[in-house]
Amino acid sequence: MKTLTVITTTYNRDYCLGQVYDSLVRQENNDFIWLIMDDGSSDNTKSLVDSWIAENKIEIEYYYKENGGMHTARNAAYEKLHTEINVIIDSDDWMADGAVEKIITFWNENKRDDIAGMICQNADPNGNIIGSPMPKGIKECKFREFFGKLGGKGDKKLVYRSDLIKLNPFPEFEGEKFYPASYKYILLDQEYKMLICDEVVCIVDYNPDSMTFGKFKQYQTCANGFAHFRNETSKVSNEPKYILNQMLHYIAECKYAGIKHPIKNAHRKFYAALMLIPGNLFYIYLNKTKRKY
Repeated sequence: MKTLTVITTTYNRDYCLGQVYDSLVRQENNDFIWLIMDDGSSDNTKSLVDSWIAENKIEIEYYYKENGGMHTARNAAYEKLHTEINVIIDSDDWMADGAVEKIITFWNENKRDDIAGMICQNADPNGNIIGSPMPKGIKECKFREFFGKLGGKGDKKLVYRSDLIKLNPFPEFEGEKFYPASYKYILLDQEYKMLICDEVVCIVDYNPDSMTFGKFKQYQTCANGFAHFRNETSKVSNEPKYILNQMLHYIAECKYAGIKHPIKNAHRKFYAALMLIPGNLFYIYLNKTKRKY
């Protein structure tokens, strides 16, 4: 059985998917599967993937589903996993040369039962690290700790154990095509740590139509999902500042979603009550603030 699954969820990305394929073909270590979850593409994605499967240069698993948004595609992809670990490479990014070898070697040398996965580096096409350098002298930490107390910033590449990433599927709300990916990571944080691997494993080339952009619009169009996310993740910490921030956003998202009794539905009712007026003011601010999307 292969060790690593490289997951790519895609929707009408035949124009850039080839760079993911080429980067995987260049890997010297072939101890991986490329799992492509097609989220309802209407372009030439399937015929393109069929041609790569026929070339038989790497092991590819291709699945098609009706369009439902990236989080639904990831849910479907996670269900198909049968390797020890996995990593997501977006359709407009590509794997760094030697990345498979680096991931598998580091994992085999450092894995433990209390470790959920690895935090690795992304770089831009010019080789510049995206975000902050790894914290010095730290070999492992919690996901939230990395981006909080340790000052980690920017887009990092996460490798997770497949048995754990299958837990806590992303909630799916009718008509909403986005749900925050960090939902799973934050919940796993309660029991597991992450290894810090200071190696570049992915090259990230941001496109204007990628999921990274348009987040402000998603707050409005995917309000039920965001409200659910803020409510559920408010339970993972007893830090008042963290809970207040979650409830501030929760109240605003409930306004967008038309949820009439946000305090009644809140896990942190006291904090939700404190944030009722600030949350409504935040909602007004979001509506009046001009953002690009």
